[in-house]
Amino acid sequence: MTAETVTYSLESVLKEIKDSIKGVDRKLDTFQKDVEQKLDNLEKRFEQKLDNLEKSFDQKLDNLEKRFEQKLDNLEKSFDQKLDNLEKRFEQKLETLQKNVEQKLETLQKNVTDVKIGLATLTEKVDSMDNRLIKVEGTQSNQIWTLITLLSGSLIAVGFRAFFMGNNP
Repeated sequence: MTAETVTYSLESVLKEIKDSIKGVDRKLDTFQKDVEQKLDNLEKRFEQKLDNLEKSFDQKLDNLEKRFEQKLDNLEKSFDQKLDNLEKRFEQKLETLQKNVEQKLETLQKNVTDVKIGLATLTEKVDSMDNRLIKVEGTQSNQIWTLITLLSGSLIAVGFRAFFMGNNP
C-alpha cells in the first residue's frame, strides 16, 4: 500500500465519518424539531385546556353568583312583604286600640259630667235643707247633724260609685 492509497483511504473514511456525522446531525436536528413541535403542541393543548377550564369555572361561578343574587333578592322581597304586612297589622291594631281608648274616655267624661250635675243638684238640695232646718223650730241639733251626716255620706257614696264603680250597680 502506498502512501497515496492510505491517504485516499483516510480521506474517504474521514469523508464517510463526516457524512455519517452530518446524517446524525440532521437526524438530531429533525428529532429536536419534532420534540420542539410536540412540546409546542403539548403546551398549546395544555393552554387550551386551562383556558377552557378557566372559562368553565368562570361560567359556573357566574351562574352560582346569579342564583345566589336571585335567592337573596327573593329573600329580601319576602322579608319586605312580611315586614309590610306586620306593619299594616300593627297599625290596624293600634287604630282599634286608639278608638277603644277614645270611646272609653268619652264615656268617662260623660259620667264625670253626670256626677258633677248630680253633685250640684245635691249641693243645692243640701243648701235648701240646711235653710229649712235652720227655720224649723223645736228641732234638736242632733237631728240636724244626723241628717247632714247622712246627706254627706250619700254624696260620698254617689261620688265613690261614679268615680270608682263606673256608675254600675
